[in-house]
Amino acid sequence: MVGGGTVLDPEVVSALFARRRRDPLGELSPRERGVLGLMAGGRTNTAIRRALVVSQGAVEKHITSIFTKLGLPPSTDDHRRVIAVLAWLRAADV
Repeated sequence: MVGGGTVLDPEVVSALFARRRRDPLGELSPRERGVLGLMAGGRTNTAIRRALVVSQGAVEKHITSIFTKLGLPPSTDDHRRVIAVLAWLRAADV
């Protein structure tokens, strides 16, 4: 402290206030991105299962993982599938 003030390194201050734009889809696996893309295309879980040649359970697990990674907990007020698709569209800059 000098004269009642506090001295901070400009780089430290800069690092504290620097904000990286976080890609909301950055944590998704390639398969999860594919599932989300099919969801964005309006596909049902059954159509996604057929397109990817996986089980219904696998589709449900991917979708649950997508919701978790996007921070979309179960809610009676929000439709997580729609919110996830909106995130995909924003990331795609459509």
